[in-house]
Amino acid sequence: MASVLGILEERETAARVRVEGLREEVARLAGVLEAAEIELDRRVIAREELVEALAASAAETAAVAESTAEAGQAAALSLVPVPGSTVPPWREGLPVTVLAPDYQRILGVVEERAEVGQGPLKAREIAVGLGLETTPAKVEGVRSKARRLAERGWLLLETSGAFSAGRRPVAVPDAGPSA
Repeated sequence: MASVLGILEERETAARVRVEGLREEVARLAGVLEAAEIELDRRVIAREELVEALAASAAETAAVAESTAEAGQAAALSLVPVPGSTVPPWREGLPVTVLAPDYQRILGVVEERAEVGQGPLKAREIAVGLGLETTPAKVEGVRSKARRLAERGWLLLETSGAFSAGRRPVAVPDAGPSA
């Protein structure tokens, strides 16, 4: 009987050692996963910034080409939103429809919240309002776009880092939209 108990204790000890080893491996892999997620988030943000920079460059090139066109035609074309396009500075009489659809949706979420009398929104809350996953990459993308809207006067950026509805004119160097 003692030998059977000894065998069971040996097996229990071996199982305990295996469980501890697996726990250590899981902890190590969790650290590796976290580092990989951070790298992914950085790359997503870098790609979005590059797309916006390229769009700004293309917009500047188009602006030079349009400057030779008739002024009325240039004004009409500048009101058409293009995905990935620049965010023009807000000014009186400028419709929301000049913004790309993603920016219009962000404004809609913030303004809808303001209409029901609720306070400013954090980027994560805006992402939820847009129906997006609240992964760091998605939230940072929303924060980047909301911050751009605030810089251009379409939203107000609170000191807490939250965004609220409201418009304000902004200084425009060279009077052209920038990225």
